[in-house]
Amino acid sequence: MFCKEVLMQRNSTIGELMERKRIQDGAKEYQGHTYMDLARFDDATKHMIIFDVLTDESPVGWKGERNRLYLSDVGYQKALDNQKAGNIKIISHAAVAKGNLYYDHRDMAR
Repeated sequence: MFCKEVLMQRNSTIGELMERKRIQDGAKEYQGHTYMDLARFDDATKHMIIFDVLTDESPVGWKGERNRLYLSDVGYQKALDNQKAGNIKIISHAAVAKGNLYYDHRDMAR
């Protein structure tokens, strides 16, 4: 069984492997960064947020959209400021380390 799985993965493109990982993790696609976006693996990336855009004044996205972004500490602070201003509502947060996501709570949106 394991050998068959490894052989199947060797015949797959990186895009196909990434799509399988997204489905396996139960992640949905939103506006903004994709689940396996290269920004996720950047050394400066420390946070991943999924948020709803509440106003037309939001600097990212359109009112009514749900977005995913991978952010540095500075970018995350700006997102928190936008949430305080009422432009967005963060519904999910994960710390990011070497591309791995560590969600604040198990039941958060993915």
